[in-house]
Amino acid sequence: MRCRWRRGGQRTAARSGRFEVLATLTDPTAGGTAIDETLAAMLVDANTSPSGGQGERWALTASVHTAKHALADRVAVTVPLPQGSAVVLNNSLLEQAAHPVLHRAAQLTMEAIAAAEVGLDNLAGVYCIGGVSRMPLLEKVLTETLGVTPIVVADPALAAVRGAADAGATDVTAAEVPVEEPVPPVRRAAAIAVPGFASLGLISQFLLTPKWNGGLLYKWALLNWGELAMAAVFAVIASLGAGTVIASAIATRTTSGARSPGAQTGTGVLASASLGVAVAGMYAVVASLYIGDPVGGFLRWALLPVAPIVAAAAVMALVAARQWRIPSGAWSKLLAFPTGSVASASIGMALVQYSLTADRWPDMVLWIDIAGRVGGLLLGVGTVMAVVSQPILRLILGAPLAVITAALVSWPASGILGVIYAIAVAAWWLRQLWTRLLRPAPPPHRPI
Repeated sequence: MRCRWRRGGQRTAARSGRFEVLATLTDPTAGGTAIDETLAAMLVDANTSPSGGQGERWALTASVHTAKHALADRVAVTVPLPQGSAVVLNNSLLEQAAHPVLHRAAQLTMEAIAAAEVGLDNLAGVYCIGGVSRMPLLEKVLTETLGVTPIVVADPALAAVRGAADAGATDVTAAEVPVEEPVPPVRRAAAIAVPGFASLGLISQFLLTPKWNGGLLYKWALLNWGELAMAAVFAVIASLGAGTVIASAIATRTTSGARSPGAQTGTGVLASASLGVAVAGMYAVVASLYIGDPVGGFLRWALLPVAPIVAAAAVMALVAARQWRIPSGAWSKLLAFPTGSVASASIGMALVQYSLTADRWPDMVLWIDIAGRVGGLLLGVGTVMAVVSQPILRLILGAPLAVITAALVSWPASGILGVIYAIAVAAWWLRQLWTRLLRPAPPPHRPI
């Protein structure tokens, strides 16, 4: 019995990040031979050895081998014994002899899937070839062990021979067949628009609502640096999402060309990350000119928070270009940042900025303060949604963090709130890089 797996990206039916496991059960291998010898021992009295010695034993094994394949089309067959008598072989005896061997074949197939680091939901199929694959018991054992119904190829007894004959042939169309990348769904555009509009909204509020101090001759602005940092982070997130979707769509529709789809996706990731950094830098320059302060502080708050995100995106671009590993659901899904986190955090920071800069009329002081605390709560909730994906952990961690961020709402801590969220976003990207590309978790073993 031989098991092997093939990764999507080669000339297989498992393109687009899915996999095939080819379980080869051919009679010349140990699996078929073991079944033949077990059947021979069951049909012949163990205390009676054939008089012809080794030659008769081989003849008996050959007869059993032929009868085994004949049972695929018949209810029972007659097997001649070396002494001239004959016995009847039926499917019940065959399954009794084959069950231990097929059980081991199913176990090896499951180990091959685990070694390929593939989940069952990303498995293109389990294909069986060889004469033994025609046995109904094989499908039953594989289905019970793997939880996946195997597929028997056409003419399974000849599949191995045809594969060996084609092994040395040159396929002139191999270089022209691209790796299929699932077309990103239309709803992905909404997920890209949310961080984009959030970034524009926060930078607009940052520029239009600073707190001015001083006299007529000398005025200086008290700024919410955390809002600038979050606007830059959202700009990078939106750029990466848009660039990756566009690159995936182009790679899907490209049928020829010198560049591989993986290289196109990697280039799209790198270009979109550069675009996000450029937008963040533009925010800093425009804010410096508009407010009239030196640009150094604006650049620090706009570029430093996005540096870890850009570094993670650069590694992802390298992985995509080299086609080391294709993530489940394609690159556009991998780089889709949680929309709920963006919406919660952006609304929270907008409320914080409003509470810090609004005119504090006596009848509005309470409501303004409440708005600031609610904004801190939403900012904490958005931070937890970025770091944690399990609902129960979000509930456990979100409550204390939301209380802390709500208590921190003030001018001195405004930058800290923005940095906290920027760190959470960087942690999300690093987690995606580690758990989905560099060290993906192997599929869980099913009990045998």
